[in-house]
Amino acid sequence: MVSNLNMNFKNEVASRAGGERVLNCFLCGTCTAGCPISELADDYNPRRIMRKIFAGMKEEILSSGEIWKCYQCHTCVSHCPQDVRFADIIRTLREIAVEEGKCDPKLPGKVAELDARHRKELLAEVNSLVGK
Repeated sequence: MVSNLNMNFKNEVASRAGGERVLNCFLCGTCTAGCPISELADDYNPRRIMRKIFAGMKEEILSSGEIWKCYQCHTCVSHCPQDVRFADIIRTLREIAVEEGKCDPKLPGKVAELDARHRKELLAEVNSLVGK
């Protein structure tokens, strides 16, 4: 619904640490093409998130689970021809979501725990494969 749009949202993101380069994006889709999460989950699409930012769909972005699926691997950052730094924008969106009460306050900690556990499991598995 048009009345729910916040056309200043892109500027709000751009005004925060980590979101400064959001306006550099020209929606080429390179971020999505290289994203390992978008390969696994059809409903995760970094370019779609950027389109929603530009369209002012603040409530939808901050209230959805989309922004919490990013693995923060920075593949999108290394591939982006405009140096948009999508992974940093995701962190900024997460901060806004927490500040505005759009998610369970425990969610950031749980995501950090999952990430740490996954990295430990990966390291242990690789070490077992290479004989360490």
